[in-house]
Amino acid sequence: MSETIEKVTCLIIGSGPAGYTAAIYAARANMNPVLYQGTQPGGQLTTTNEVENFPGYPEGVTGPEMMVQLQAQAERFDTDVRHGWVTKVDFSGPVHKVWVNDTKEIHCDTVIISTGASAKYLGLESEQKYLKLGGGVSACAVCDGFFYRNQEVVIVGAGDSACEEAHYLSKLCKKVTMLVRRDEFRASKIMEARVKNTKNIEILFNTETDEVLGDGQVVTGVRVFNNKTGAKHEIPATGFFVAIGHKPNTDIFKDYLDMDETGYIINVPGSSKTNVEGVFVSGDAADHVYRQAVTAAGTGCMAALDAERWLAAKDASFEVSTPTYN
Repeated sequence: MSETIEKVTCLIIGSGPAGYTAAIYAARANMNPVLYQGTQPGGQLTTTNEVENFPGYPEGVTGPEMMVQLQAQAERFDTDVRHGWVTKVDFSGPVHKVWVNDTKEIHCDTVIISTGASAKYLGLESEQKYLKLGGGVSACAVCDGFFYRNQEVVIVGAGDSACEEAHYLSKLCKKVTMLVRRDEFRASKIMEARVKNTKNIEILFNTETDEVLGDGQVVTGVRVFNNKTGAKHEIPATGFFVAIGHKPNTDIFKDYLDMDETGYIINVPGSSKTNVEGVFVSGDAADHVYRQAVTAAGTGCMAALDAERWLAAKDASFEVSTPTYN
């Protein structure tokens, strides 16, 4: 363990749209934020090839490029952006204790959690190959469905989220083939009925993915197999969507913060506050409904403002700034 304990007014854990937006607001409020980027600097957007639904980018932008720009904007206001990831916390007392890389100890007045969530994938080598290439594998139909207009796609999943994404894709794509591993859906009856009654959605039960096919650059199809008969066949497709859930990156906080059964941090409705005073949450670490870059950025703003006001209420010498749009 380090011999010197660092004291920080505002520590931001995570570096996606939520973390960087929180940093921009916290820095402009003279909170001298320190931001640790985590194991995936930039978050999930660094795996997104094109972003066309974030305001202010009429020509679109790549996910990595957007994260570089957000980091530069945060640093412009003197945010201390650091490499490293938080490996342990102790929120049991009045001082919020955080350890970075299992060595450095930091004592924080306020903590903003922006650790996000990670999409679950099947783990196939071919799936990961085309995911990394940005060549047709996605875990977000709302984010990427536009790129497959009038094309044929495949989606894997059987829950409400999978049905919702399949229905969304059906409005854009010529045909959507839905792969359901069991002989029934896990989704609610109303969501199940919605996909079953959509003409251009074909549902294959007892069906799993054998391999994502492609030409080395982009997806061209999917080879599937029936897990009852073992029979295999290929489905032509230019897009392969995985909708089997997300896992919030919140394990290190579970001993201190209220969470739902999946691990999403529960915030006080209408705010970014958690059950621990001085600890706030933003982005996909709490949001299991929208999971968009723009909503994550919005909650990052909320977290910084909440943290600023909490500090002012605790310490009369800390002056609350007036939020501005410039």
